[in-house]
Amino acid sequence: MDVPGGPRLTFRVLGPLQVQGTAGPLRVPPGRQEVILAALLLETNRIVSTSQLVDLIWEDNPPETARTQVQICVSRLRKLLVDADGEVALTTRPPGYVLHTGAGNVDAALFTGLVRRARSLGEGGDREEAVRLLRSAVTLWQGDCLTGLDSGPLANAARQLNEERLAAVELRIRLELELGHHDRLVGELQRLTHEHPLREKLHGQLIQALYWSGRQAEALEAFRTARRYLAEELGLEPGRELRDLEAAILAGELPPPPAPAPPLVRGATASGPEAPDGDPAALDAASPAPIAESIRHETVPHQLPADIADFVADGQRLGTLEKALSGDGRGTVGLAAITGKPGTGKSTLAVHVAHALAETGFPDGQLYCDLRGTTAAPATPVEVLGRFLRALGIPGQLIPESLDERAEMYRTRLSTRRVLVVLDDAAGEGQVLPLLPGSRGCAVLVTSRARLTALPGAHRVELDVLDEDRALELLARIVGGDRVAGEAAAAEALVRTVGRLPLALRIVAARLAARPHWTLASMVQRLADERHRLDELAHGEMTMRASLSLTYEGLAPEDGGLLRLLSMAQAPTLPSWLAGALLDDHRPFPSDLMEPLVDVQMLDVAGVEPSGGFRYRFHEIIRVYAREQLAAQHPPDVRRAAFARMAGGWMHLAEEAHRKVYGGDFTVLHGTAPRWRPPSPYADEALADPLAWLDAEQAALCGMVGHAAEEGLHDLSWDLATSLVTLFEVRGHYDLWESTHLTALAAVRKAGNLRGTAAIRASLGSLYMSRNQYDTARQSLNSALDVFQALDEPMGEALCRRDMALIARTNGDDAAALELYRRSLADFGRADDVVGRAIVLTQSAHIRMRQGEIDLAQKQLDEALDIYEGIGYAGGRARTLRRVGQVLLEQGRNDLAVLTFTEVLELCRDSGDVIGEGHLLRDLGHAFAMMGRPDRARDFYDRAVSSREQVMDFSGGALARLDLARLLTDEPGRSRKLLVPAVEVFRERRMTRELAEAERLLGAC
Repeated sequence: MDVPGGPRLTFRVLGPLQVQGTAGPLRVPPGRQEVILAALLLETNRIVSTSQLVDLIWEDNPPETARTQVQICVSRLRKLLVDADGEVALTTRPPGYVLHTGAGNVDAALFTGLVRRARSLGEGGDREEAVRLLRSAVTLWQGDCLTGLDSGPLANAARQLNEERLAAVELRIRLELELGHHDRLVGELQRLTHEHPLREKLHGQLIQALYWSGRQAEALEAFRTARRYLAEELGLEPGRELRDLEAAILAGELPPPPAPAPPLVRGATASGPEAPDGDPAALDAASPAPIAESIRHETVPHQLPADIADFVADGQRLGTLEKALSGDGRGTVGLAAITGKPGTGKSTLAVHVAHALAETGFPDGQLYCDLRGTTAAPATPVEVLGRFLRALGIPGQLIPESLDERAEMYRTRLSTRRVLVVLDDAAGEGQVLPLLPGSRGCAVLVTSRARLTALPGAHRVELDVLDEDRALELLARIVGGDRVAGEAAAAEALVRTVGRLPLALRIVAARLAARPHWTLASMVQRLADERHRLDELAHGEMTMRASLSLTYEGLAPEDGGLLRLLSMAQAPTLPSWLAGALLDDHRPFPSDLMEPLVDVQMLDVAGVEPSGGFRYRFHEIIRVYAREQLAAQHPPDVRRAAFARMAGGWMHLAEEAHRKVYGGDFTVLHGTAPRWRPPSPYADEALADPLAWLDAEQAALCGMVGHAAEEGLHDLSWDLATSLVTLFEVRGHYDLWESTHLTALAAVRKAGNLRGTAAIRASLGSLYMSRNQYDTARQSLNSALDVFQALDEPMGEALCRRDMALIARTNGDDAAALELYRRSLADFGRADDVVGRAIVLTQSAHIRMRQGEIDLAQKQLDEALDIYEGIGYAGGRARTLRRVGQVLLEQGRNDLAVLTFTEVLELCRDSGDVIGEGHLLRDLGHAFAMMGRPDRARDFYDRAVSSREQVMDFSGGALARLDLARLLTDEPGRSRKLLVPAVEVFRERRMTRELAEAERLLGAC
């Protein structure tokens, strides 16, 4: 919202109240001052009476001093705003006050102006430009208007703006439907009708979009869904518009869809719209570009780290990079590389450029990865591609193992998108080349200490130290312009003394900002005392030690101790609880221990966790320096004890996450390593969604498995590795499963830890089964079982026999499988593990069903369901209910089977299980086929094909194609279109039975 040439103080009310000043976010004291500022912003450049402000704050019960208190609050606000930017004025104007600022500086005014202009353009026939402006208007919102503000009357005004937001969305969708964009609106409208089920206009638009997309059955189902919502919530029938739509569809009288308009050029218009205050440039500068459309099962990644407010850069350099990333008009992938020595700001520049281009140039998302090129263990292309594919919506189970296959899937996924990829800290060209997209709509920005001269087609920008003007500007932004102007000669001497290196300058400036009584000349003198070290500043990493020592020596002893201990952490970012663990400090807000290090920029704030806690990040050079100090000042026993507490904290949280997923400490073995419990509020909030926490901390947890092994904590290493199977199994992270377990296996073998060795081998057996490597799995499980029997470890025996039974079942040996299941049940009974029992009952019920023992299968499934419902394990309940539905089909109770499958389908959708959703859509197709309702069966098979192939599960899609082709014997043309790609998949995947049937049906077409 910053407008070139205009006031640099900007305001947001479309979401939480926020004020952005020239030096970063401006904190408005909560309470009355926030309410008054919000009221003035909603009436920008108009008088708000004192009486109205009194009512907003106290409603019906104001104190006698209410008007005086309002005057005091306004006075404080005025000082706050004047200090931040003199061009924004808060003036007294009887009977109240006026906030004077350009409409381009208030997001609500921008929104209103954009919507007004869009309506005018739409009425004039320029629908494409109207759609662009409406998308821009909606992207100004960051949540409900004035979220978190405690004022009833203000909430009413906020509700009006919230309503205008929805009206703008409805208008934009209407215009897009008129442009023929119906096919791309379906997913977004499904989401919107779910979020706003009582808005009939949205339901009508969804019905139109589905019908025009050739999905007549789903259009009618959407009408029935809307009618059900309205009846349940309001006791009303749908309005005339919805009823007329249904009638027109049933009668075949709905007009054909408009012809699709030519595609819009994203983020570009011949001339900008007129700004609300008459300044076209202001509106264009302040208006975000259109966001990517919401598509079902398609995610839009936004992985960029935060930009910094005090960034300084060469405008020409920025222009060069932006031009390079836009493709430079060559029709190829935009590729730029930022290189230079440590501390020159490569990553900072890359993130700044990426944010500048993100929405206008790359609306389909931004991918980011720290390649760790300067560490001992750089990220592999296979690892990075797996992470990117998951961010792009591919389930872990569908991600192939090999580098070539992952790269092919990655390029395919990006082929129709405009995505910016930022690869930070690359070791060399070989690490980068497999990560390049093939689509010319995408771009890649790389940073590295190496020159990357062999990176084909890359625009290279080599960073050096700042020139003097920008170094002084950076200093002024941190310590204050008045101090720099007041000591101009000392400021110039200071930036020369630190060699104009950005990192060194930031560290020195942070000390000055924290000590306003120090003069710049005194800092120059302090640096002069260590001139022999600072002279080495331009000669590499060793030269950084001098500038780092200046800040380090100014730390309080306890802060310096924490800095040294934190250097043991190898996670990309550090949660605040680590500080408490390292110091064995159980205070409720451990971030208080971190903040003194943030003040002097020895730590950076990397972001905010869903729990509300902060995350921190070391600059790598500072981490190296802190490690040196650790070795010099802490004896080995102190280091080992601190590390054990840190590792114990990760273990405790991972263990709790497993318990929350499974409803208890089930189906897992644990070691005896001590735990360290982070503060309860942190743990409760962080683990509110345990799988999401495991996902977010994946890199740190996997790294801790190896780090614990290196430090000799072998018992904790295997315990943590096997606990993480909770994540690996659900998300399909098979490569991480294997790498962590092999690391832990080496550690327990070296230590002679038999129980840990068996636990890892048993878990590896499960992994090899998931990969269909049954011979290897059997060997691993037999080896583990021998040890567990010798140790009399019932849980281990149960897990091994359960998995060996599954191998026997897969190989068709039902008798052996049932015997193994019987013994596994007895083992789980000895271990008092009810979830293990439920899993065995569910798996063996499938054999009973296949053998015609329907009653016994149903009895086993009922018991398993009782167990899952009793402990609250949703995943187990869903899998068992699916088997229940299959039993019901075998019994001919088709209606109940459909109800059961539908329930499980909703569970899958609620948990984001797209693979499970594909299975259930196919199950429903089978059910309706058996009920003699081919139209409904075709509909579900069709949706199963779409669901599977949208996430690139082509074998699942091919099976659904085969199902659908069986029902289409009277439509040979369509059947052939379904079967031809299915045959190719079956042949490639060696699915011989399915291939034979598909070829038979194809021959009959």
